[in-house]
Amino acid sequence: MLCGLAGAVLVAGCVTNIEDTGPVPPKVAVRTVDALAARVPPDVAAAGEVVVGVNVPYQPNEYRDRHGAIVGFDIDLMDAVTAVLGIRARYTESAFEKIIPAVQAGTNDIGMSSITDSVEREEQVDFVTYFSAGVQWAQRTGHPVDPENACGRRVAVQATTVEHIEEVPAKSERCVAAGKDPIIIDAFDEQSAVTNALVLGQVDAMSADSPVAAYAIKRTDGKIEPAGPVFDSAPYGWAVPKGSPLGPVLRDAVQYLMDNGQYRKITENWGVQAGALRTSVINGARS
Repeated sequence: MLCGLAGAVLVAGCVTNIEDTGPVPPKVAVRTVDALAARVPPDVAAAGEVVVGVNVPYQPNEYRDRHGAIVGFDIDLMDAVTAVLGIRARYTESAFEKIIPAVQAGTNDIGMSSITDSVEREEQVDFVTYFSAGVQWAQRTGHPVDPENACGRRVAVQATTVEHIEEVPAKSERCVAAGKDPIIIDAFDEQSAVTNALVLGQVDAMSADSPVAAYAIKRTDGKIEPAGPVFDSAPYGWAVPKGSPLGPVLRDAVQYLMDNGQYRKITENWGVQAGALRTSVINGARS
């Protein structure tokens, strides 16, 4: 059975309960832009902070370092955006599937956990796009799996992600329509458990967002490798309530960072610059 521990550093066939993956890149220094700070909604400005719902671990985007602090690419970018706006971000952990409902309920101001901006999700919340990620499959090294012909194979995914809800089930349905065995989908609450299942040979492949898969491959010392190219690229977005005035000011703040090069520096710090955007929009799935 899987070790019931979180993290992504493999030791003796299991993962540790510390998500320590080495030194965390330094923060990019950002100053407040008064014209943008003046547009922060009054209730948020009065609080001096936004409450941001995240699900960890999902390295390198959001995870806990050796000291227990939540860190990652997403965290550094949101910290930079809120600094531009003269406020701070307060992160609260949540199960992935509860992030959008918490935004709808007003418990959290923003949902930020590598959430793919989709037409279906835009029915519930607005999204401010900040990154482009595709789907990347991984396999055990030397044990090839074809993502386009994985009928009858066992594939691990993180629960409630696009890979779990849409991508892998669609491939499985095509298998059945062709008279072949369906894909056996193993869903785990955390990406670390997905990676661990693949390394231990409990599944044949895993499907994850491209920066996450690339990071997992890098951290497993050659135990797993890419299975085919990146495909189905789509934007990540920060979720805010429908029609919220917070959406446009977040968009303009991240666009400011994109235009002056600080956004690019943050992506490079985390090795995810391949997915960097040049323009942020609201509801990119409909754009």
